Amino acid sequence: MVQYTLAQSPEIILTIPGKDSAKAREKAMDQLMELMDAGKLPTELEEGFGPQQLIEVKEASTDTASGEDAITQAVQILSNLATLKLKVQESRTEALEIRQAVDILFSDESVTEEEISRLKEGFKVLKNFAQANLRYQEARAKAQQARQVLDQALKSPEK
Repeated sequence: MVQYTLAQSPEIILTIPGKDSAKAREKAMDQLMELMDAGKLPTELEEGFGPQQLIEVKEASTDTASGEDAITQAVQILSNLATLKLKVQESRTEALEIRQAVDILFSDESVTEEEISRLKEGFKVLKNFAQANLRYQEARAKAQQARQVLDQALKSPEK
């Protein structure tokens, strides 16, 4: 359901099934015209009033709903953190080995073509690990707040 009102008469609410769309706005205009024809519209609309001038009425969220949204979001953040932690752990050892192999590029030792191609393949692993690790660090910072939200929600009411 979508609801519309008019800036000129905010007390008038036009309820249309479905989502906000051009079709829904046209249906709201039809309802508006019926109100005008029945003389139930307290204001005169200026010439050229169109569906785009209808104002969508959004439901005011309650504290409970916003609290539940915060909990849902907190759980999603913690779930994301868990996924990123696994990803980082799985690639850490291999990435660190590749990182050590990078040092050979800066030495005067000669390297084989095979070592270079193994190193080039390893760069993908290194890049993926580094990116996942950065995302994990960022997610961990956000997860601190998420954990506090959940801790607050899990507190038992004082008796």
